[in-house]
This record gives sequence, C-alpha cells and structure tokens, in this order.
Amino acid sequence: MNHEAIRNTHDNVITIDDTEGATDVNGNSVTLDQSLIDAEIIRLQAEYDNAQYARDRAEAYPSIADQLDKIYHSGVAGWKADIKVIKDANPKPV
Repeated sequence: MNHEAIRNTHDNVITIDDTEGATDVNGNSVTLDQSLIDAEIIRLQAEYDNAQYARDRAEAYPSIADQLDKIYHSGVAGWKADIKVIKDANPKPV
C-alpha cells in the first residue's frame, strides 16, 4: 500500500525501491513528502476497509454454475431470494 500511496501522491515517480528510494523518468532521486504519503495510506486503508462487505459477499456467493443451476430449478425468484440472504448478511456500509 505504501508504493501505491507514493504513486498516488507523486506523479513524477517512475520507480520505487525500498532501500534506494523513488526516482523519476531520468533516474533522478525524488524527494517524497511523507505527510502526503501518510494521509494517502489512511485514505487507501479506509477505502479497503469500506469494501470488506464486497469481499465477504464474494466468498459467500455460490459458484456461477451453482447459481445457474438454482435459476434453472427454482427460477430467478428463487435465485434472488438466496442472493438476498447473502447481501443482507453482508450489507454495504452507509
């Protein structure tokens, strides 16, 4: 996440090396503003945390093959009822 924060806050950075630092397109060292990076890390972490419901839903959903089988045997209404249980158990943050 640190590299992503650096790239998001310093558009002139081309390469990042954890021991050598960041460089621009000409290989020159880029001075990094740590306060910008820290704020971006906090923003990225919040974004990641707010998407936890999506990761939880993805784990809970049946495979596509099983979902299609459910639609075939129970119709779309039966499939939607099953999916609603998963969505209700893993709501989007407000």
